[in-house]
Amino acid sequence: MAHGHDVLHMMEGNSYATKEALVEAIEERFGTEERFHTCSVDGMTAAELVDFLEGKGKFMPAGAEDFTVDSSKICNH
Repeated sequence: MAHGHDVLHMMEGNSYATKEALVEAIEERFGTEERFHTCSVDGMTAAELVDFLEGKGKFMPAGAEDFTVDSSKICNH
């Protein structure tokens, strides 16, 4: 099971037009069967993780329509 931090670090230097595009990138890198965990939640799919991270305010705008990770909101533990 991969940690959500792995996805946040994967996003650094990249931007995504939609949440669906981010989910596709995650599944391409980690596989469609991978499940993710954070410090508080286990067993999320890529789509569930993206919704979770968005709800935690981990994303910020990148250009007119894209978004990326807010690197200042990646905890380092």
